[in-house]
Amino acid sequence: MNYDYDILVIGAGAVGCAIARELTRYKLRVAVAERNNDLFGGTSARNSAVLHAGYNNKPGTLMAKLCVEGNRGFDKLAEELDVPFKRTGKLVVGFDEDDRKRLLGLLAQGEANGVPGLSMIGKEEIKKRAPYVEGEFAMFSASTAILNPFCYVWGLAENAAKNGASFLFSHELRGLERLEDGWEADFGTERISARMVVNSAGLYADKVSDMLGKTGYHIYPCRGEYFILDKRVGDLLPVPAYPVPNFRTGGLGIHLTPTTDGNVMIGPSTEYIDDREDYSATRPTLEMLIADGGRIFPHIKREHYIRNFSGIRPKLAGPDKGGYNDFVIEPLFHAVNLVGIESPGLTASMPIARMVVGMIGEVLPLAENPDFDPIWKRPRAFRDLSEEERAHLVEENLDYGEIICRCENVTRAEVLAAIHSKVGAKTLTGIKYRCRCMMGRCQGGYCQTRISEILMKELSLAPEEVLYAQEGSNMFVGRVIG
Repeated sequence: MNYDYDILVIGAGAVGCAIARELTRYKLRVAVAERNNDLFGGTSARNSAVLHAGYNNKPGTLMAKLCVEGNRGFDKLAEELDVPFKRTGKLVVGFDEDDRKRLLGLLAQGEANGVPGLSMIGKEEIKKRAPYVEGEFAMFSASTAILNPFCYVWGLAENAAKNGASFLFSHELRGLERLEDGWEADFGTERISARMVVNSAGLYADKVSDMLGKTGYHIYPCRGEYFILDKRVGDLLPVPAYPVPNFRTGGLGIHLTPTTDGNVMIGPSTEYIDDREDYSATRPTLEMLIADGGRIFPHIKREHYIRNFSGIRPKLAGPDKGGYNDFVIEPLFHAVNLVGIESPGLTASMPIARMVVGMIGEVLPLAENPDFDPIWKRPRAFRDLSEEERAHLVEENLDYGEIICRCENVTRAEVLAAIHSKVGAKTLTGIKYRCRCMMGRCQGGYCQTRISEILMKELSLAPEEVLYAQEGSNMFVGRVIG
Protein backbone atom coordinates (compact mmCIF):
# COMPACT_ATOMS: atom_id res chain seq x y z
CA MET A 1 0.00 0.00 0.00
CA ASN A 2 1.19 3.53 -0.73
CA TYR A 3 0.94 5.47 2.51
CA ASP A 4 0.63 9.25 2.67
CA TYR A 5 3.34 9.38 5.34
CA ASP A 6 5.75 7.05 7.05
CA ILE A 7 5.09 8.57 10.48
CA LEU A 8 2.07 10.51 11.72
CA VAL A 9 2.65 12.28 15.04
CA ILE A 10 -0.52 13.26 16.90
CA GLY A 11 0.07 16.46 18.85
CA ALA A 12 2.36 19.46 18.29
CA GLY A 13 3.44 20.21 21.83
CA ALA A 14 7.08 20.19 22.92
CA VAL A 15 7.24 16.38 22.88
CA GLY A 16 5.47 16.00 19.52
CA CYS A 17 7.67 18.63 17.89
CA ALA A 18 10.81 17.07 19.41
CA ILE A 19 9.80 13.69 18.00
CA ALA A 20 9.16 15.22 14.57
CA ARG A 21 12.52 16.95 14.60
CA GLU A 22 14.38 13.76 15.56
CA LEU A 23 12.55 11.76 12.91
CA THR A 24 13.73 14.16 10.21
CA ARG A 25 17.27 12.96 10.90
CA TYR A 26 16.19 10.00 8.77
CA LYS A 27 14.73 9.55 5.28
CA LEU A 28 11.14 9.47 6.43
CA ARG A 29 7.95 11.27 5.41
CA VAL A 30 6.82 12.85 8.67
CA ALA A 31 3.61 14.72 9.47
CA VAL A 32 2.44 16.30 12.72
CA ALA A 33 -1.33 16.62 13.19
CA GLU A 34 -2.50 19.19 15.74
CA ARG A 35 -6.11 19.76 16.80
CA ASN A 36 -5.49 23.48 17.43
CA ASN A 37 -4.91 26.05 14.69
CA ASP A 38 -1.31 26.77 15.73
CA LEU A 39 1.45 25.75 18.09
CA PHE A 40 1.10 26.70 21.79
CA GLY A 41 -2.43 25.39 22.20
CA GLY A 42 -1.82 23.36 25.36
CA THR A 43 0.51 22.44 28.21
CA SER A 44 3.76 23.32 26.43
CA ALA A 45 2.80 27.02 26.45
CA ARG A 46 1.32 27.05 29.97
CA ASN A 47 3.97 26.01 32.48
CA SER A 48 6.67 27.27 34.84
CA ALA A 49 9.34 27.52 32.10
CA VAL A 50 11.85 25.62 34.24
CA LEU A 51 14.42 23.07 33.11
CA HIS A 52 14.15 20.64 36.02
CA ALA A 53 17.13 18.87 37.57
CA GLY A 54 15.43 15.53 38.30
CA TYR A 55 15.51 15.27 42.11
CA ASN A 56 11.70 15.23 42.50
CA ASN A 57 11.22 11.96 40.64
CA LYS A 58 11.36 8.48 42.11
CA PRO A 59 14.62 6.63 41.38
CA GLY A 60 14.31 4.07 38.62
CA THR A 61 11.41 5.77 36.85
CA LEU A 62 11.41 7.02 33.28
CA MET A 63 10.60 10.47 34.68
CA ALA A 64 13.82 10.50 36.68
CA LYS A 65 16.05 9.04 33.96
CA LEU A 66 14.77 11.18 31.09
CA CYS A 67 14.59 14.38 33.14
CA VAL A 68 18.25 14.11 34.17
CA GLU A 69 19.24 13.24 30.60
CA GLY A 70 17.22 16.14 29.18
CA ASN A 71 18.72 18.61 31.62
CA ARG A 72 22.25 17.45 30.87
CA GLY A 73 21.89 17.83 27.10
CA PHE A 74 19.96 21.08 26.95
CA ASP A 75 22.92 23.46 26.55
CA LYS A 76 23.71 22.04 23.12
CA LEU A 77 20.04 21.89 22.12
CA ALA A 78 19.43 25.51 23.18
CA GLU A 79 22.42 26.60 21.11
CA GLU A 80 21.20 24.71 18.03
CA LEU A 81 17.67 26.13 18.24
CA ASP A 82 18.54 29.59 19.57
CA VAL A 83 16.48 29.15 22.76
CA PRO A 84 16.83 31.77 25.53
CA PHE A 85 18.15 29.72 28.43
CA LYS A 86 20.03 30.32 31.70
CA ARG A 87 21.37 27.96 34.36
CA THR A 88 20.31 29.97 37.39
CA GLY A 89 20.21 27.14 39.89
CA LYS A 90 17.26 26.79 42.25
CA LEU A 91 16.60 27.18 45.99
CA VAL A 92 14.22 24.82 47.80
CA VAL A 93 13.80 26.60 51.11
CA GLY A 94 12.78 25.33 54.52
CA PHE A 95 11.93 26.78 57.91
CA ASP A 96 11.85 24.00 60.53
CA GLU A 97 13.32 20.58 61.35
CA ASP A 98 10.54 18.73 59.54
CA ASP A 99 11.45 20.70 56.41
CA ARG A 100 15.12 19.87 56.92
CA LYS A 101 14.41 16.13 57.08
CA ARG A 102 12.40 16.29 53.88
CA LEU A 103 15.09 18.30 52.13
CA LEU A 104 17.74 15.77 53.11
CA GLY A 105 15.52 13.04 51.70
CA LEU A 106 15.07 15.03 48.51
CA LEU A 107 18.83 15.53 48.21
CA ALA A 108 19.44 11.80 48.67
CA GLN A 109 16.80 11.00 46.03
CA GLY A 110 18.40 13.45 43.61
CA GLU A 111 21.83 11.92 44.12
CA ALA A 112 20.34 8.46 43.52
CA ASN A 113 18.97 9.81 40.22
CA GLY A 114 22.39 11.13 39.21
CA VAL A 115 21.54 14.82 39.63
CA PRO A 116 24.75 16.87 39.92
CA GLY A 117 25.34 19.97 42.04
CA LEU A 118 22.95 19.39 44.96
CA SER A 119 23.92 20.85 48.33
CA MET A 120 22.45 22.07 51.60
CA ILE A 121 23.06 25.74 52.40
CA GLY A 122 22.26 28.03 55.32
CA LYS A 123 20.46 31.35 55.62
CA GLU A 124 23.59 33.38 54.92
CA GLU A 125 24.20 31.55 51.63
CA ILE A 126 20.53 31.95 50.66
CA LYS A 127 20.90 35.71 51.04
CA LYS A 128 24.03 35.70 48.89
CA ARG A 129 22.25 33.91 46.07
CA ALA A 130 18.83 35.59 46.44
CA PRO A 131 18.83 38.52 48.90
CA TYR A 132 15.05 38.90 48.88
CA VAL A 133 14.16 35.23 49.45
CA GLU A 134 13.22 34.14 52.97
CA GLY A 135 14.16 30.79 54.54
CA GLU A 136 16.24 29.33 57.35
CA PHE A 137 18.08 26.91 55.07
CA ALA A 138 17.71 25.44 51.59
CA MET A 139 18.74 22.77 49.16
CA PHE A 140 20.51 24.39 46.23
CA SER A 141 20.19 22.68 42.84
CA ALA A 142 22.96 24.04 40.60
CA SER A 143 21.79 22.37 37.38
CA THR A 144 18.24 23.79 37.39
CA ALA A 145 17.69 26.36 34.65
CA ILE A 146 15.06 28.66 33.17
CA LEU A 147 14.16 28.73 29.48
CA ASN A 148 11.73 30.32 27.06
CA PRO A 149 9.25 27.47 26.33
CA PHE A 150 7.67 29.32 23.40
CA CYS A 151 10.97 29.74 21.59
CA TYR A 152 11.79 26.12 22.35
CA VAL A 153 8.58 24.74 20.82
CA TRP A 154 8.81 27.15 17.89
CA GLY A 155 12.44 26.20 17.30
CA LEU A 156 11.66 22.48 17.36
CA ALA A 157 8.77 22.92 14.93
CA GLU A 158 10.68 25.22 12.57
CA ASN A 159 13.70 22.93 12.53
CA ALA A 160 11.49 19.90 11.88
CA ALA A 161 9.76 21.74 9.02
CA LYS A 162 13.09 22.94 7.65
CA ASN A 163 14.17 19.30 7.47
CA GLY A 164 11.01 18.14 5.70
CA ALA A 165 8.26 17.53 8.29
CA SER A 166 4.72 18.68 7.46
CA PHE A 167 2.50 20.38 10.06
CA LEU A 168 -1.25 19.87 9.76
CA PHE A 169 -3.13 22.32 12.01
CA SER A 170 -6.86 22.26 12.80
CA HIS A 171 -6.68 18.48 12.43
CA GLU A 172 -8.61 16.95 15.31
CA LEU A 173 -8.34 13.16 15.28
CA ARG A 174 -11.76 11.47 15.09
CA GLY A 175 -10.67 7.87 14.75
CA LEU A 176 -7.99 5.41 13.67
CA GLU A 177 -8.53 2.42 11.40
CA ARG A 178 -6.01 -0.38 11.61
CA LEU A 179 -4.62 -1.51 8.26
CA GLU A 180 -2.49 -4.53 7.40
CA ASP A 181 0.77 -2.77 8.24
CA GLY A 182 -0.21 0.76 9.26
CA TRP A 183 -3.09 3.08 10.14
CA GLU A 184 -5.60 5.38 8.50
CA ALA A 185 -6.45 8.47 10.55
CA ASP A 186 -9.86 10.12 10.27
CA PHE A 187 -9.79 13.93 10.71
CA GLY A 188 -13.38 14.51 9.68
CA THR A 189 -12.82 16.30 6.39
CA GLU A 190 -9.70 14.32 5.53
CA ARG A 191 -8.31 10.81 5.94
CA ILE A 192 -4.54 10.29 6.15
CA SER A 193 -2.65 7.01 6.09
CA ALA A 194 0.69 6.30 7.75
CA ARG A 195 2.92 3.32 8.32
CA MET A 196 3.23 4.28 11.99
CA VAL A 197 1.42 6.57 14.42
CA VAL A 198 2.91 8.30 17.46
CA ASN A 199 0.45 9.29 20.17
CA SER A 200 1.73 12.55 21.67
CA ALA A 201 -1.68 14.05 22.33
CA GLY A 202 -1.07 15.32 25.86
CA LEU A 203 -4.40 15.95 27.59
CA TYR A 204 -6.13 13.69 25.06
CA ALA A 205 -3.53 10.92 24.98
CA ASP A 206 -5.87 8.47 26.72
CA LYS A 207 -8.48 9.00 24.00
CA VAL A 208 -5.92 8.39 21.23
CA SER A 209 -4.62 5.35 23.12
CA ASP A 210 -8.17 3.94 23.03
CA MET A 211 -8.21 4.46 19.26
CA LEU A 212 -4.94 2.53 18.99
CA GLY A 213 -6.51 -0.38 20.86
CA LYS A 214 -4.75 0.14 24.19
CA THR A 215 -7.56 0.91 26.63
CA GLY A 216 -7.59 1.47 30.37
CA TYR A 217 -5.72 4.75 30.68
CA HIS A 218 -7.43 7.81 32.09
CA ILE A 219 -6.08 11.35 32.11
CA TYR A 220 -6.91 13.43 35.18
CA PRO A 221 -6.76 17.12 34.21
CA CYS A 222 -4.99 19.07 36.93
CA ARG A 223 -5.15 22.86 36.64
CA GLY A 224 -2.43 25.13 37.92
CA GLU A 225 -2.89 28.90 38.07
CA TYR A 226 -0.15 31.55 37.85
CA PHE A 227 0.47 35.26 38.33
CA ILE A 228 2.95 37.16 36.18
CA LEU A 229 4.75 40.11 37.77
CA ASP A 230 6.10 43.15 35.96
CA LYS A 231 9.77 43.30 34.99
CA ARG A 232 10.47 45.88 37.68
CA VAL A 233 10.45 42.93 40.12
CA GLY A 234 12.77 40.78 38.02
CA ASP A 235 16.03 41.89 39.65
CA LEU A 236 14.70 40.90 43.08
CA LEU A 237 14.55 37.20 42.18
CA PRO A 238 17.67 35.94 40.35
CA VAL A 239 16.91 32.22 40.93
CA PRO A 240 13.74 30.11 41.19
CA ALA A 241 12.68 29.63 44.81
CA TYR A 242 10.40 26.79 45.93
CA PRO A 243 9.14 25.62 49.32
CA VAL A 244 9.85 22.11 50.54
CA PRO A 245 7.57 19.70 48.61
CA ASN A 246 4.26 19.05 50.38
CA PHE A 247 4.76 22.15 52.51
CA ARG A 248 1.25 23.43 53.40
CA THR A 249 -0.22 22.89 49.93
CA GLY A 250 0.27 19.12 49.68
CA GLY A 251 2.18 19.28 46.37
CA LEU A 252 5.45 20.74 45.12
CA GLY A 253 4.40 24.08 46.55
CA ILE A 254 4.02 27.53 45.06
CA HIS A 255 6.97 28.29 42.81
CA LEU A 256 8.53 31.71 42.42
CA THR A 257 10.32 31.71 39.09
CA PRO A 258 12.17 34.39 37.15
CA THR A 259 11.75 34.22 33.39
CA THR A 260 14.38 34.64 30.70
CA ASP A 261 12.65 37.91 29.76
CA GLY A 262 12.85 39.49 33.21
CA ASN A 263 9.38 38.85 34.65
CA VAL A 264 8.57 36.76 37.73
CA MET A 265 5.91 34.04 37.83
CA ILE A 266 4.07 32.87 40.96
CA GLY A 267 2.43 29.43 40.85
CA PRO A 268 1.16 26.92 40.02
CA SER A 269 -1.71 25.90 42.24
CA THR A 270 -3.01 22.32 42.13
CA GLU A 271 -6.67 21.61 41.40
CA TYR A 272 -8.15 18.53 39.75
CA ILE A 273 -10.93 19.48 37.34
CA ASP A 274 -13.31 17.67 34.98
CA ASP A 275 -13.00 19.86 31.88
CA ARG A 276 -9.75 19.44 29.91
CA GLU A 277 -10.25 22.89 28.36
CA ASP A 278 -11.08 24.90 31.50
CA TYR A 279 -8.25 27.44 31.70
CA SER A 280 -10.05 29.63 34.22
CA ALA A 281 -8.12 31.77 36.67
CA THR A 282 -10.08 31.98 39.91
CA ARG A 283 -9.91 34.70 42.54
CA PRO A 284 -9.65 32.40 45.61
CA THR A 285 -6.73 30.53 44.06
CA LEU A 286 -4.98 33.75 43.11
CA GLU A 287 -5.36 35.01 46.67
CA MET A 288 -3.79 31.76 47.87
CA LEU A 289 -0.86 32.25 45.48
CA ILE A 290 -0.24 35.68 46.95
CA ALA A 291 -0.32 34.39 50.53
CA ASP A 292 1.81 31.29 50.00
CA GLY A 293 4.26 32.92 47.61
CA GLY A 294 4.69 35.84 50.01
CA ARG A 295 6.06 33.58 52.73
CA ILE A 296 9.18 32.88 50.64
CA PHE A 297 9.25 36.14 48.66
CA PRO A 298 7.58 38.88 50.74
CA HIS A 299 8.06 41.56 48.10
CA ILE A 300 4.93 40.82 46.11
CA LYS A 301 2.81 43.91 45.52
CA ARG A 302 -0.47 44.05 43.68
CA GLU A 303 0.67 46.92 41.48
CA HIS A 304 3.25 44.55 40.01
CA TYR A 305 0.65 42.07 38.67
CA ILE A 306 0.28 42.28 34.91
CA ARG A 307 -1.46 39.01 34.03
CA ASN A 308 -2.72 35.68 35.31
CA PHE A 309 -3.16 32.42 33.43
CA SER A 310 -3.52 28.70 33.99
CA GLY A 311 -2.19 25.47 32.57
CA ILE A 312 -3.52 21.92 32.77
CA ARG A 313 -1.29 18.94 33.53
CA PRO A 314 -2.26 15.59 31.92
CA LYS A 315 -1.86 13.45 35.03
CA LEU A 316 -2.21 9.69 34.80
CA ALA A 317 -3.08 9.36 38.49
CA GLY A 318 -5.84 11.09 40.41
CA PRO A 319 -5.64 12.76 43.82
CA ASP A 320 -6.53 9.50 45.57
CA LYS A 321 -3.17 8.10 44.40
CA GLY A 322 -1.19 11.21 45.24
CA GLY A 323 -1.31 12.47 41.65
CA TYR A 324 1.97 10.81 40.68
CA ASN A 325 2.51 8.18 38.00
CA ASP A 326 5.43 7.44 35.72
CA PHE A 327 5.50 8.29 32.02
CA VAL A 328 4.02 5.65 29.73
CA ILE A 329 6.13 5.22 26.58
CA GLU A 330 5.30 1.94 24.92
CA PRO A 331 5.36 0.28 21.48
CA LEU A 332 2.06 -0.92 20.04
CA PHE A 333 1.10 -2.29 16.63
CA HIS A 334 2.82 0.08 14.20
CA ALA A 335 2.58 2.80 16.84
CA VAL A 336 4.29 4.35 19.85
CA ASN A 337 2.00 5.32 22.71
CA LEU A 338 2.84 8.20 25.06
CA VAL A 339 0.44 8.78 27.96
CA GLY A 340 0.77 10.86 31.12
CA ILE A 341 3.62 13.02 29.83
CA GLU A 342 3.38 15.80 32.41
CA SER A 343 6.13 17.64 34.28
CA PRO A 344 9.04 17.14 33.72
CA GLY A 345 7.91 16.47 30.14
CA LEU A 346 9.31 19.73 28.79
CA THR A 347 12.76 18.98 30.25
CA ALA A 348 12.60 15.36 29.11
CA SER A 349 11.17 16.06 25.64
CA MET A 350 14.33 15.37 23.63
CA PRO A 351 15.27 12.11 25.44
CA ILE A 352 11.62 11.04 25.02
CA ALA A 353 11.94 11.78 21.30
CA ARG A 354 15.08 9.68 20.99
CA MET A 355 13.39 6.83 22.87
CA VAL A 356 10.42 6.99 20.47
CA VAL A 357 12.71 6.97 17.43
CA GLY A 358 14.43 3.89 18.84
CA MET A 359 11.06 2.10 19.08
CA ILE A 360 10.18 3.14 15.53
CA GLY A 361 13.52 1.74 14.37
CA GLU A 362 12.44 -1.68 15.63
CA VAL A 363 9.64 -1.65 13.02
CA LEU A 364 10.84 0.51 10.12
CA PRO A 365 14.31 0.73 8.58
CA LEU A 366 15.91 4.07 9.40
CA ALA A 367 18.30 5.51 6.83
CA GLU A 368 20.09 8.69 7.82
CA ASN A 369 19.10 11.92 6.10
CA PRO A 370 22.38 13.40 4.81
CA ASP A 371 20.75 16.82 4.45
CA PHE A 372 19.57 17.09 8.07
CA ASP A 373 20.54 20.45 9.57
CA PRO A 374 20.10 20.79 13.37
CA ILE A 375 20.38 24.59 13.36
CA TRP A 376 17.53 27.10 13.44
CA LYS A 377 17.86 30.75 14.40
CA ARG A 378 15.09 33.07 15.53
CA PRO A 379 14.56 36.42 13.82
CA ARG A 380 16.76 38.97 15.56
CA ALA A 381 15.02 40.57 18.54
CA PHE A 382 15.34 44.35 18.34
CA ARG A 383 15.14 44.73 22.13
CA ASP A 384 18.31 42.64 22.62
CA LEU A 385 20.54 44.68 20.31
CA SER A 386 22.87 47.60 20.89
CA GLU A 387 22.03 51.02 19.43
CA GLU A 388 24.65 50.47 16.73
CA GLU A 389 23.19 47.08 15.79
CA ARG A 390 19.68 48.53 15.71
CA ALA A 391 20.74 51.35 13.39
CA HIS A 392 22.39 48.84 11.07
CA LEU A 393 19.26 46.66 10.96
CA VAL A 394 17.05 49.64 10.16
CA GLU A 395 19.35 50.58 7.30
CA GLU A 396 19.00 47.04 5.90
CA ASN A 397 15.26 46.72 6.52
CA LEU A 398 13.00 49.69 7.22
CA ASP A 399 10.46 47.40 8.93
CA TYR A 400 12.89 47.28 11.87
CA GLY A 401 12.33 51.02 12.21
CA GLU A 402 8.65 50.68 13.16
CA ILE A 403 7.88 49.65 16.75
CA ILE A 404 4.66 47.63 16.96
CA CYS A 405 4.85 46.71 20.66
CA ARG A 406 6.24 49.54 22.79
CA CYS A 407 6.44 47.58 26.06
CA GLU A 408 8.68 44.89 24.57
CA ASN A 409 10.25 46.88 21.71
CA VAL A 410 8.99 44.49 19.03
CA THR A 411 9.25 45.74 15.46
CA ARG A 412 7.14 45.21 12.37
CA ALA A 413 10.00 43.13 10.91
CA GLU A 414 9.74 40.64 13.80
CA VAL A 415 5.95 40.40 13.46
CA LEU A 416 6.27 39.74 9.73
CA ALA A 417 8.94 37.09 10.37
CA ALA A 418 6.63 35.35 12.86
CA ILE A 419 3.83 35.25 10.29
CA HIS A 420 5.91 34.13 7.32
CA SER A 421 8.16 31.49 8.89
CA LYS A 422 7.66 27.85 7.82
CA VAL A 423 5.41 27.21 10.81
CA GLY A 424 4.03 30.72 10.90
CA ALA A 425 1.57 32.53 13.16
CA LYS A 426 -2.03 32.96 12.06
CA THR A 427 -3.47 34.54 15.21
CA LEU A 428 -2.65 37.28 17.70
CA THR A 429 -1.45 34.82 20.34
CA GLY A 430 0.60 33.03 17.69
CA ILE A 431 2.51 36.27 17.19
CA LYS A 432 2.56 36.93 20.94
CA TYR A 433 4.32 33.66 21.73
CA ARG A 434 6.80 33.97 18.89
CA CYS A 435 8.00 37.54 19.44
CA ARG A 436 6.51 38.80 22.76
CA CYS A 437 3.98 41.31 21.45
CA MET A 438 1.24 41.82 24.08
CA MET A 439 3.45 40.42 26.87
CA GLY A 440 4.46 43.75 28.40
CA ARG A 441 2.96 46.00 31.04
CA CYS A 442 -0.02 47.09 28.92
CA GLN A 443 -0.80 43.51 27.77
CA GLY A 444 -1.63 44.52 24.21
CA GLY A 445 -3.38 47.82 24.89
CA TYR A 446 -1.12 49.54 22.36
CA CYS A 447 -0.17 46.81 19.88
CA GLN A 448 -3.22 44.54 19.60
CA THR A 449 -5.00 46.56 16.91
CA ARG A 450 -1.73 47.05 15.02
CA ILE A 451 -1.06 43.31 14.98
CA SER A 452 -4.63 42.69 13.78
CA GLU A 453 -4.05 45.10 10.93
CA ILE A 454 -0.84 43.35 9.91
CA LEU A 455 -2.52 39.92 10.02
CA MET A 456 -5.34 41.14 7.79
CA LYS A 457 -2.92 42.52 5.23
CA GLU A 458 -0.39 39.66 5.21
CA LEU A 459 -2.88 36.77 5.29
CA SER A 460 -5.64 38.49 3.28
CA LEU A 461 -8.13 38.22 6.13
CA ALA A 462 -11.38 40.07 6.55
CA PRO A 463 -11.72 41.77 9.97
CA GLU A 464 -14.24 39.12 11.03
CA GLU A 465 -11.67 36.40 10.31
CA VAL A 466 -8.99 37.71 12.69
CA LEU A 467 -8.65 35.39 15.70
CA TYR A 468 -7.16 36.11 19.09
CA ALA A 469 -6.31 32.42 19.62
CA GLN A 470 -8.38 29.34 18.80
CA GLU A 471 -11.44 29.02 16.59
CA GLY A 472 -14.27 31.11 17.98
CA SER A 473 -12.04 33.80 19.52
CA ASN A 474 -12.87 36.34 16.81
CA MET A 475 -11.50 39.83 17.44
CA PHE A 476 -14.22 41.60 15.47
CA VAL A 477 -17.86 40.66 14.96
CA GLY A 478 -19.12 43.72 13.12
CA ARG A 479 -18.30 47.24 11.98
CA VAL A 480 -18.62 50.49 13.88
CA ILE A 481 -19.71 53.31 11.60
CA GLY A 482 -19.09 56.85 12.85
